Amino acid sequence: QVRLVESGGGLVQPGESLRLSCAASGTIFSINVFAWYRQAPGKQRELVARITSRGSGVSTDYADSVKGRFTISRDNAKNTVYLQMSSLKPEDTADYYCDVQVRARVTSPEVKTYWGQGTQVTVSA
Repeated sequence: QVRLVESGGGLVQPGESLRLSCAASGTIFSINVFAWYRQAPGKQRELVARITSRGSGVSTDYADSVKGRFTISRDNAKNTVYLQMSSLKPEDTADYYCDVQVRARVTSPEVKTYWGQGTQVTVSA
């Protein structure tokens, strides 16, 4: 089993920054994909950013609405993903969820997906 703990949400003014963190713990051999999603009131959950391990490096993907403002990164030693959010806008207001794809054991290729509990981000003047 894997536990995810998210932190870093809060209330900020437009133009300010926040950094979200999501730490995974439990039975983990490797984490191939970390992602952040968000869900605003009355809207569907949407992908914000994703970071995928590829060989010796990583690749990242961003929603068009956050490109150039948000940066996703990971610390493999800590099984933690970060989302640095800058130049925040009121439309970034949402609950943010981390999503991880975990391979639990070297003896099995099975990958399971886990979700964090969500952290609220509110951008308002």
